[in-house]
Parts: sequence; structure tokens; C-alpha cells
Amino acid sequence: MNFYLGTHHANWLPRVPVPLFISQRTLARRRTLPRAAARWALDSGAFTEVATHGQYLTTPSQYVRAIRRYRDDIGLLDWAAPQDHMTEPWVLAKSLVANTIGQAQDWTVQNYLELRSLDDTLPIIPVLQGQRIADYERHVGMYALAGIDLLTEPLVGLGSVCRRQATDEIAEIIAQLSIELRLHGFGVKMSGLGAYGWMLASSDSMAWSYDGRRINPCPVKGLTSCNNCVHHALSWRDKVLGKCERRDPVQMALA
Repeated sequence: MNFYLGTHHANWLPRVPVPLFISQRTLARRRTLPRAAARWALDSGAFTEVATHGQYLTTPSQYVRAIRRYRDDIGLLDWAAPQDHMTEPWVLAKSLVANTIGQAQDWTVQNYLELRSLDDTLPIIPVLQGQRIADYERHVGMYALAGIDLLTEPLVGLGSVCRRQATDEIAEIIAQLSIELRLHGFGVKMSGLGAYGWMLASSDSMAWSYDGRRINPCPVKGLTSCNNCVHHALSWRDKVLGKCERRDPVQMALA
């Protein structure tokens, strides 16, 4: 599994020699951009924009221009997430554009098609959304009806799993979908990776920062915590990779 270390520090790009996962919201604030020292991937900021504002403040055209800039100026961009729509009930209740799982799925497909039509040279990946396995399977079919065969895609994101990532339900969903799809798990923490990380093609997490808040003082720099500490982040990443070496069997629920 290819693990992307999540960070809210753009200045890590030229300094940290491991794959990073950085949000568009972090990079958009910068007038100048650093050159990357390692491969990295771009988060669209979907969760923050929809959960906070009920919709995207960044238009597809603006987002495509931003991805193109990051690809050219930073370099080594593996892929970028689309402006997908999450399906958690509390997100749907706040959304101004999608109030049901089906509407969120349709939004996600249409956004992917629009981004691709604006620039099909950019490495934007499709993302599946849902809550139960039937939702995700239906979303695969929605992409197919739109002319997108996810079985041929090099990577497919799996959305709306972050807050459920350690549950048996998510393990079963990944076990089923990973038979035919190369999946990226968004925001999968250590407990989830220990259960099913070996079934994912890639994943990302910034849980090291939350974990670092409990370290006082920082043993390297003497700061009051390690929530911004690159040394702690890299040490935490090593533990994650060790977890992913396990291959725990997943017990599928009886129909």
C-alpha cells in the first residue's frame, strides 16, 4: 500500500522525502509554491467546504486551474481528488446542493465529468460515495452509465469512511470493492489500516497531528506538543506502515 502522510504544512513538500497528502485549501493561500522532494497527492478540501459552507466555494474551473498550477510549479503530483460530496447524514442535512445519498452520488459523478472535460490531462481520480455496500455498488453503476468504467481506472477513491474507518462494516465494503477496484482510503487511521490496509492500493491520514497534541513537551524541539512536528509525523508513519504489513482476514456478514 502507498501511504500518503497528511499535512497542513506546504513547506514540508521540499523537505520531507515521503509521499504527502495536502489540501487545496492549504496551497491556495500561497503566492509562491515550493518544488516537491517526493511524490504527493492533492485533497480538494471537499469535507471542509461542504461541511462548513454547505457547498463548494471553489468552482470547477478554479479548481482545475489550481491543479494545473500545482502540477507544473510543485511537480511530482500523483493525483488529485475531485470535488466529491460526502454522504454522512449530518453533512447531507447541512448541504445546499445534495440532501440524499443519491443526490450526493450524482453530484460526485457530474463533478468528475466536468473536471475531466475542462482538462483531461490532469490526474484527477473518481471517488465512490455511500454508506452501505449497496450504495457504493450503485455508485459504480452510475459511473458506468456516464461512460466511466471504474475497473479500468488506476485508482478509485473511497469516500465517507473516515469517521467509520475502524468498523467491521467498512472492512466488509473494502473487502468487496477491492476485488475489482484499486482503492484509495481517505483519512484511514491506524486501527482501520491494521484491519484492512493490505486491501487498499493507497491511503492517507493526518491522525499523527491529533496524536501529537498529547505529547508534552516535544522531545526534539521542546515545544508544548508535537501536533506540528515533522519528527513525530515520520515516526507515526513508520508505525502505520508496520500495521499495514498484517493481513487480517475479514469476516463477511451473512446476507
